[in-house]
Amino acid sequence: MRLFYTYLLTLIVGYSLPIQAVELGDLTYYTESYPPYNFEENGFLRGIAIDLLLASTAKSKQPVRRTDIELVPWPRGYHQLTIGPNIVLFSTTRTKMREPLFKWAGPIAKTRVVLLAKRGRNIEIKEFKDALQYSVGAIRDDVGAQMAIANGYPSEKIYYAADGDSLAKQLEFARIDLWVYDEAVARWFIKRNGLNGEDFLSVFALSEGDLYYAFSKDVPDETVKVLQDNIDRVKSTPGRIGNTLYDDFLFQYF
Repeated sequence: MRLFYTYLLTLIVGYSLPIQAVELGDLTYYTESYPPYNFEENGFLRGIAIDLLLASTAKSKQPVRRTDIELVPWPRGYHQLTIGPNIVLFSTTRTKMREPLFKWAGPIAKTRVVLLAKRGRNIEIKEFKDALQYSVGAIRDDVGAQMAIANGYPSEKIYYAADGDSLAKQLEFARIDLWVYDEAVARWFIKRNGLNGEDFLSVFALSEGDLYYAFSKDVPDETVKVLQDNIDRVKSTPGRIGNTLYDDFLFQYF
């Protein structure tokens, strides 16, 4: 009965119940295999973005634990991010198209999205329209795929793969002509699959930007700000190896 009267008050005079604070530990965290930023090694989540998140929430009321982070295929994580509630997805490239869709904390690191080709194919791309004559591989809803489509490459012509391992092999064996992806991550997958990095060439750069933690729109601004403030604090904390604690994280992976 009391709840009923509270509801009536809400309708009549705009009365609202206090909104319960959302802590960082209340959120659901999704990431993908995107080394060296986030990846799984021997059943253990590692990477620059993982380390930065754990360090940035270590002193919060509900610190994020490694076991709170779920490794999922990118399309699944991205879909959950768009619908919420209380979702964080990383590492997410912050673009003009995505800017109004989510809330952001970061940056985690720089990113450069490129078209990669096998050196021996002698593929030359002076402007993006030159890529239309070639087959392109990507991961669905990845920033590389979104940029290729935004620049005029038909979505139905893109070869979509589940992960970077598959795309590295497809490019090696000429099943695709070009791979659109973050350059550093693509080269990590190339190396992990025992391929010669010198055999692959970045033939065109689509964009340079930054990777962030993306929050679903329902997450309160105050919660996002807590992570942002703590990221800034980590980046100004003196490191043991580099100038800052953040530099120490980078040193482990580059």
